[in-house]
Amino acid sequence: MRTTKIFNPKNLLLLVLVGTIGLTGCKKFLDINENPNNPDNASPTLLLPTVQAAVGQLVGNSFQVYGNIWGQYWTQSPNSSQYRTIDQYNVTNTSFDRPWLTLYRSALINAELIINTKGTSLEHTRGMAYILKAYSFQLATDAFGDIPLTEALKGNEFGQPKYESQALVYDSLFSYIDKGTVLLNTANSSSPGEQDMMFKGDINQWKAFANTLKLRAYLRIAKVDPAKAEAGIAALYATNPIFLSSDAAMKYSTTGGNENPLYNEMASPTLGKTQNLVASSTAVDAFTKNNDKRVSKFYDLVEGQNALNSIAQGTYGQSGVEKIVSIPSSLVGGNANSGASATAPVKLISVAESFFLQAEAVARGWAAGDVNALVAQGVTASFVATGLSAADASAYYAAAPDAKPALDLALTTEAKVKVIITQKYFAMCGFQGFEAWTEYRRTGYPDFLVTSAASVIGANRLPERLLYPNSEATSNLSFPGNVAIYTPMWWANN
Repeated sequence: MRTTKIFNPKNLLLLVLVGTIGLTGCKKFLDINENPNNPDNASPTLLLPTVQAAVGQLVGNSFQVYGNIWGQYWTQSPNSSQYRTIDQYNVTNTSFDRPWLTLYRSALINAELIINTKGTSLEHTRGMAYILKAYSFQLATDAFGDIPLTEALKGNEFGQPKYESQALVYDSLFSYIDKGTVLLNTANSSSPGEQDMMFKGDINQWKAFANTLKLRAYLRIAKVDPAKAEAGIAALYATNPIFLSSDAAMKYSTTGGNENPLYNEMASPTLGKTQNLVASSTAVDAFTKNNDKRVSKFYDLVEGQNALNSIAQGTYGQSGVEKIVSIPSSLVGGNANSGASATAPVKLISVAESFFLQAEAVARGWAAGDVNALVAQGVTASFVATGLSAADASAYYAAAPDAKPALDLALTTEAKVKVIITQKYFAMCGFQGFEAWTEYRRTGYPDFLVTSAASVIGANRLPERLLYPNSEATSNLSFPGNVAIYTPMWWANN
């Protein structure tokens, strides 16, 4: 891997930053400068939105598609073909060249430039860069496994950066978050203000984001290293932390180049607003079983429908399969023919997730609190985010078989965690596909996912990771070799 291109701030156009790198195409605005060892002088406040734009692009497009299909919210439409190989688990290394490029050359290298900027009154912006660096490296390791880390952002000094273990990457995440938090606590630092596309320079929001990200990271290692997870969460709670009470999200508009990244690609000349994604029966049936009103918010009806319809995962090519299938809604950016999809946010961490993370920490006995109250707050946050009411959430939570009735019957930690992660799964539909798939890989919940009918990787196998990009295999002499798509991650439930 060669991280030899960085963004040139002289070409900064905020309205063009977001939504222009698709799964198959790319603008050059994120990798113009050819020499990271002699970059143009750049204000960190101008580089900050390039990092945020790249992370939003990744989470909201390529990882969103893989996560929502492999998390079985969505499946390939029987009337088109764009994502058939994803539903088949038949992806190739070249499929991941662009996501890897976005991570390393756009998000991480620019975060590193901010961190290494000299000068006073920039502590808050550098702190934000550390938090985004941690977030980006977690995305990378959760997607690919072992990755380049300590040598990855050194430019030509390490043209063939070595791969390092997931365990080491996670240790580094905690370190980056700690360093970022110290900087965020610096008094009299200048604010990036409107250049901060997430929180507009609100330091309390950034501290909450950092704490919530750290809690997520410690819970990710709960099974592989419970002692470290417990100690880390205890230390976090000893600081009397604030957690996210509003989404850490990227917001978009209908302005060309600034639309939701998934919609931007679907509406591009390449795809021409072809509706490739439709509702998977895996998720829809689970919503229906729970009489969950959110199902009509997460999916849209199409012409000729008067009721929600889905197809089983991967059955797009089977004879007799219904051709008129409901589609992901414009609320989550998945309706290719609705302009409302353009303004769907990309959620890096949602309020609902924040509450469910806290609930799991309490359920495991690693923090004080009320599991039932926290799960209920997570459910309410999800309902309200879809436009439903808190009263709708309360009625659902009290009666749904997979909600409070299941939690009341949960006598073990594992049983409580099952309820929490299942409710998290419902809340993440369409908005946080990659994270929902990752939580399934970590915990095995929800327990109703099935093998795609189109699978080519063998009976009872599900995807456990993305493949390393072809660019690494052909250019990095330190490349460790391919790992099978069904090989579990270090932190995974086995």
